Formats: sequence, structure tokens, C-alpha cells
Amino acid sequence: MESKKSNKADLESKKGIFMQIGLIIALGVVLLAFSYRTYERTTTLNLQIQVDDTPEEIIPITKQEVKPPPPPPPKQVTVINIVEDDVEVEDDIEIDVEADQETVMDDFVPMVEEEVEEVEMEIFTVVESMPQFPGGDAERMKFLQKNIKYPQMARESGIQGTVYVTFVVEPDGSVSDVRILRGIGGGCDEEAMRVINLMPKWNSGMQRGKPVRVQFNMPIKFTLQG
Repeated sequence: MESKKSNKADLESKKGIFMQIGLIIALGVVLLAFSYRTYERTTTLNLQIQVDDTPEEIIPITKQEVKPPPPPPPKQVTVINIVEDDVEVEDDIEIDVEADQETVMDDFVPMVEEEVEEVEMEIFTVVESMPQFPGGDAERMKFLQKNIKYPQMARESGIQGTVYVTFVVEPDGSVSDVRILRGIGGGCDEEAMRVINLMPKWNSGMQRGKPVRVQFNMPIKFTLQG
């Protein structure tokens, strides 16, 4: 089979020419790259200066007037009563005009006021007639059950037990010197003291027919109801 390709369409013979043209183009690009220069970019700033033509306010200087000091208070005038020579003036002070350096003077003895010592009444623990709550022990228990409030802290912590309180019943029946002998905590001790201080006057204790101070101990039981 014969080849239909003509000699004019054969590019093999023109291969060298194409290579030379490619080298020339590449060389031109390289020369153009070397000859290209870059310039730094400059930025211009437009600064505007604004002049404030507002006139400055001048504050006038005022002169402070100093108030004159107040006039001095009027002087007290001492009134002298002139007494006639024939008027006798009673004077309890004795003046010895003939005293000199050799006169013996008595030592000054200051007056000492006697201090009255308050004698504290004796506190009894046992007397002939012990103090009693008005109405007896039954009324005392009712009073405690009515006024005692179980402390919230003890309730939440499950604290229960007996608080032992001591106090003094005065001759007039009032309660004083409330103290805790043995407590259980949780606010129960403070609650017991509070209720004891709320108590009305007791029937005072008697010793030899006279009211006396008597120390009284009382247990107060705190129990949680199941």
C-alpha cells in the first residue's frame, strides 16, 4: 500500500527550524525578564491641620470678700456690793494673822467615807421548805411542754437526751443565775435556758421562817417522736 503523505506535509525535515524558533522565543522571554524593573510603591498621606479659631474664654477673677470677725462678747461686769463698816459679817473661817514660820500646824487628816459592804445572801441547796413552781410539779411540766420548742438543728441531726439545768430561786421567787450543768448540744442547751428564764415567780424557799436563796437543779428531756 502506498503512503498518501506528501513530502510537503512531512515535518521531519523542518524540525531544526522549529527548534531554532523556540530557542529564539525563549531567549527573548529571558532577556525581557531581566530588563523588567520594579518600582517601589509610594503612598502619599494627605494631612489636614485644623486650626481652632474658637476664642479662649477668659474667667474673671473675683475677689473674695473676707467677713470681719464677730465682735467680742461683752465683758462680764462684776458688781461689788459695798458694805458699811458697822455691818457685821459672819465668817466661819478663822484666820490667825500672828502665825509665823515657827508656828506648829496640825497635820491635815482627810475625811474617809466608810464604804458599806454589800453582804451577799447565802445560797442554800437544802432548806426546810424547798421552793415550788406555782401550782406544783404538774403545772411546771405543763409549762415546759407548752413553751419548749425542739431546735431544728437537733431535729435534723437526730440529737436527743436530757439537759441538766441549775438556777437560783431568789427570796422574791424570781429565777436568776441560769446555767447548764450538762448539755447535749444541737441548740437544746440554749432552748432549755431560754424556757427557764421565762418561768414565772416561784414560791420561795423558807429557812427558819424567812425566805432565802435556794439553788435548784432541773432535768429537761428532749425526745424525738418516731
